[in-house]
Amino acid sequence: MGASTIRPGLRLVALLQGGYWLITGIWPFLHLKSFVWVTGPKQDYWLLYTVGVLITVIGGTLLAAGLRRRVTQEIKGLGMASAAGLIGIDVYYALTDVIRNIYLLDAVAEAILIILWLWAGSREVSEKSV
Repeated sequence: MGASTIRPGLRLVALLQGGYWLITGIWPFLHLKSFVWVTGPKQDYWLLYTVGVLITVIGGTLLAAGLRRRVTQEIKGLGMASAAGLIGIDVYYALTDVIRNIYLLDAVAEAILIILWLWAGSREVSEKSV
């Protein structure tokens, strides 16, 4: 393959999504005021924290898989399916004016991550058991 057709590796995509999700997941815990300033006020802060924990855990798992070079089909599926889930939530609730339109930017980021997972292919998926 020429330089213009080099695809990202699955490890790189796991690291990218893992880092992005880890940062966005812990943000409300680290500085709630700035998170709410950007994303808008919330009705239920317990729900914000619940989603934050889940995003942080998934991000940490993806990051660990990338760092350990153990990106299995299950890890790839976790990354793609969870990103797809957030796209649906972001788009539906932003377009129905339940959440701020800033979440549409997150939907774009999630779509890019799915495209990267698909573009990376499955050649380097690790089938090693832990």
